[in-house]
Amino acid sequence: MAALYSALEAGRVGIFESPTGTGKSLSLICGALSWLRDFEEKKQQEEAQLLALEDGGQEGKKELTSDEPGRPDSKDGAGEPDWVTAFVQKKEERDMVDRLKEEQMRRKKRDDRLEKIRQNVQLKYAAKRKRSEEEETKRLLQLSKEVLSEGAGVDVLDQLDHNEEELILAEYESDEEKKVVSGLEDDDDDLEEEHVTKIYYCSRTHSQLSQFVREVQKSPFGKDTRLVSLGSRQNLCVNEEVRRLGALQLINDRCMEMQKNKHEKKSDEETEGKKRRVSRTVCPFYSYEQMQFLRDEVLVEVKDIEQLVTLGRETKACPYYGSRYAIPAAQLVVLPYQMLLHEPTRRAAGIKLKDQIVIIDEAHNLIDTITCIHSAEVSGSQLCCAHSQLLQYMERYRKRLKAKNLMYIKQILYLLERFVAMLGGNVNQNPSCQAVSQTGTVLKSINDFLFQSQIDNINLFKVQRYCEKSLISRKLFGFVERYGGPATAMKTNKENQKLAGLQNFLLTLQQGSDKEASALQSPPMEAENDQLRTASPLMQIEGFLSALTNANQDGRVILNRQGTVGQSSLKFLLLNPAVHFAKVVEECRAVIIAGGTMQPVADFREQLLSCAGVDPARVVEFSCGHVIPPENILPIILCSGPSNQQLEFTYQTRDLPQMMDETGRILCNLCNVVPGGVVCFFPSYEYEKQVYAHWEKTGLLTRLATKKKVFQEPKKANQVEQVLVEYAKCIKRCSQAGGQMTGALLLSVVGGKMSEGINFSDDLGRCVIMVGMPYPNIKSPELQEKMTWLDKTMPRPAGQAPSRVLIENLCMKAVNQSIGRAIRHQKDFASILLLDHRYARPAIFNKLPQWIRERTQVKPAFGAAFAELRKFHRGKSGALRCGPENRL
Repeated sequence: MAALYSALEAGRVGIFESPTGTGKSLSLICGALSWLRDFEEKKQQEEAQLLALEDGGQEGKKELTSDEPGRPDSKDGAGEPDWVTAFVQKKEERDMVDRLKEEQMRRKKRDDRLEKIRQNVQLKYAAKRKRSEEEETKRLLQLSKEVLSEGAGVDVLDQLDHNEEELILAEYESDEEKKVVSGLEDDDDDLEEEHVTKIYYCSRTHSQLSQFVREVQKSPFGKDTRLVSLGSRQNLCVNEEVRRLGALQLINDRCMEMQKNKHEKKSDEETEGKKRRVSRTVCPFYSYEQMQFLRDEVLVEVKDIEQLVTLGRETKACPYYGSRYAIPAAQLVVLPYQMLLHEPTRRAAGIKLKDQIVIIDEAHNLIDTITCIHSAEVSGSQLCCAHSQLLQYMERYRKRLKAKNLMYIKQILYLLERFVAMLGGNVNQNPSCQAVSQTGTVLKSINDFLFQSQIDNINLFKVQRYCEKSLISRKLFGFVERYGGPATAMKTNKENQKLAGLQNFLLTLQQGSDKEASALQSPPMEAENDQLRTASPLMQIEGFLSALTNANQDGRVILNRQGTVGQSSLKFLLLNPAVHFAKVVEECRAVIIAGGTMQPVADFREQLLSCAGVDPARVVEFSCGHVIPPENILPIILCSGPSNQQLEFTYQTRDLPQMMDETGRILCNLCNVVPGGVVCFFPSYEYEKQVYAHWEKTGLLTRLATKKKVFQEPKKANQVEQVLVEYAKCIKRCSQAGGQMTGALLLSVVGGKMSEGINFSDDLGRCVIMVGMPYPNIKSPELQEKMTWLDKTMPRPAGQAPSRVLIENLCMKAVNQSIGRAIRHQKDFASILLLDHRYARPAIFNKLPQWIRERTQVKPAFGAAFAELRKFHRGKSGALRCGPENRL
């Protein structure tokens, strides 16, 4: 906490490591909020002094200025007369004091309002009741209006045209939104502007964030901290009709559309004759008054996402927008890190980083996260589908579209055409039926890709801005939703006949993809197919277009040509994550990157911070040991097995029967002496499957099963929970029954569902085994490109190639994540077994977390290691049986 406090005070970039189970979250909360409290106090004292000086000095100043009229020509160094300089200085001081007074007034208003809510629960519920009554009246009025407008028989088609012709409505809309916001009482308008100094706390998943919020609630700061939790619409939307859409992109779209209808409805009510059918789809939760109420509720008491959603349902207010209105006044903002690291999302959420504090927790894969957020992939079928939709959209509204819109739509159509040509296909034919002549993967620099696809003459920045402002993908989605159905016969023209109609095209596309999916049985293909059905393909493509606006040296385009054009894809790969992280580091007062296992730290220093232009002197590192006593952990590096077979699981040797047999023998021996649960990590699903099949054939599996029930990690995420529950139940049953079976063995995969975010505490993981070294697939073109890029751009420390260091670091990060699963709290104990003699090499050994490294023993032969393990587990089981009072 002291290290954190001083890093925040000095405005540093800190890399903090503290193993899980050591109270990391609570330390972050207490250290950071203590600093914030002191900082606010100091600021208020300074303000008070300034104001006191100003009030006291008013009289003196008057005398001083009237005293000196006789020296108009005296000049200062800049050539200005003294009295001018003095006047300017006084004016600046006066302005500053006025600003301070105003700020104090605003702050007082806000505090009074929140205090009133805190004290007066009656007031709160009266407001709620009044609101729901108003809602009911509004709803009845709305219904009667609709019944009337139904009778008026409005031409729906005409409506739709009117609704969709203005593709450049976005700017006008955002102004509308501003007007809605500014139509409030003055104090709230003031409140909008004041952005207090705050801490942005980010983590990877919503459940980790909820856990953090619960820790804040328990902490000494829980009562008087203004905290707001941010999330996606998928997590925060309380409108059931919208929630049912499922896909995030669709939820976002429907929400935006409903807001637009709300703004339009106001202007439409004047033109009584032309009542809109659309006005029905206004979100009942998007009421400014209710959202203000929600905002105050959020600021009064710390709430996690679930509590926020419940409150939104109760108060009939949108938690997604209500929570955003609370950002300016909040002291602690809790959010998923994708939201903070992606600049457009950050802007949209109203997050201002200038002079604020950012804490990124669970940051061990921060580099990968930034790379993923800013990389984008589009398939051939998505490109063809978007082209077909857009072409028909243009044909239908050609007469209603302004010249500028037509120009941009034609540019987008041309881009899509060229992209498909790059994959070796023709945009006017079914992508599932076009075979690709030259299969394989090609990597190109951005500039080469633009030249070869002949689109270097198009200004992608302008096209990207157009897509953003005109919301074309949203309009297109609405169009396809309305006219893509088989019930509506479209007016066909020659162009459409040539394309055989949108619906037929989509159907063949879907069937084609289904056939491919069943032939391949690959989940990615199915997932992509779902995406194709649920969201507008143009949205995906917009992501790819904006990725192409990165600087040439920072990324590559991967052309992946497979079987058919539909299966082929274009992918943008970001090589330099630092360009997107630089803004965060520049704007913030201090940034803390924290995690349970941050080793090896070199990646963060070199790839992220020094590339982002952070002065090495600004970076501080902090690592603390575990809270368990040294005798509660036994890490062993094992160099050979029971039959003296050297353990080296390289790609060449790991498939040999003798290696798989030796691994089986080690496990059999271990299961005899380790009580409870044993978790064994393999480098990949394929290898785990291969070993399992081999053990089945040789009968070793049956031998294992006499001591431990064997479980395998499922490939599907939705089955993980079930397997874990069964695994835990089995261990509990065995420990109570005390028969021949002593627990369970779980075969897991490094980087899989079990290697991150799941606790194997106590009996669930008494021994963790790592089979071999999980090096990434070095043949992957993406990894090769990243290695080449690193070798070109990074300095060479101690003669080792940066690409080699990267591979080792990726491997050891994965190992550290997996083996850290076993020890989760102060009284926990476990043994850790690393099966491969290469772990003993100094370069690898030094990348283990310090608290494990200090206690690791290297055992060349199995006998000594086995004796050590037996002693360790016997001692621990004995101590557990004797009870705490009999322990030494």
